Amino acid sequence: MKKVLLASAVSMALVGAAQADGHGGTYAFDKKGAHQFVTFKISHLGYSWLYGRFNDFDGQFVYDEANPENSTVSVTIDTSSVDSNHAERDKHLRSEDFLFVDEYPEASFKSKRVVVDEDGEADIIGDLTLRGVTKEVTLDAEMVGHGEDPWGGYRMGFEAETELRLKDFGIPMDLGPVSETVDIIISVEGVRQ
Repeated sequence: MKKVLLASAVSMALVGAAQADGHGGTYAFDKKGAHQFVTFKISHLGYSWLYGRFNDFDGQFVYDEANPENSTVSVTIDTSSVDSNHAERDKHLRSEDFLFVDEYPEASFKSKRVVVDEDGEADIIGDLTLRGVTKEVTLDAEMVGHGEDPWGGYRMGFEAETELRLKDFGIPMDLGPVSETVDIIISVEGVRQ
């Protein structure tokens, strides 16, 4: 679940670079307006989906309009902000069985490269650090849109997805074969600085 936060935020930022013309620059996530989401879903016993999100994360992306593949994204997530809409479950998710937030209060993602296809979609490849483990992950990102906002600023928005294996990040809790992976969906709006 921690993985979800980091990956999603980063992937969205990088994707915008592929499609925006003449709108390069540094974009900060719109944390103040809460126009950003890092959500996750994981199978519960194979009978239903458990959904959740991270309520506190921040980041930025730099879009290189001349060479979108040189764009970058960085994200940090407060792992204690995990929210699955159930207080007792959230307490368990923060424990040593899952996120171990007392020892690892932050997750992060830092892009290493971006690969853009003909359709303007991008793979954002970078290092995700979660629960003290750093692994390379790929975010499948797509730009939602960009343009001027009503307050005199300029914005870009992205959506990204990735799938993470719990064991790859040292999460010891075994939830069974149908719950070995977690899907992470990230939706981010950046404000040009």
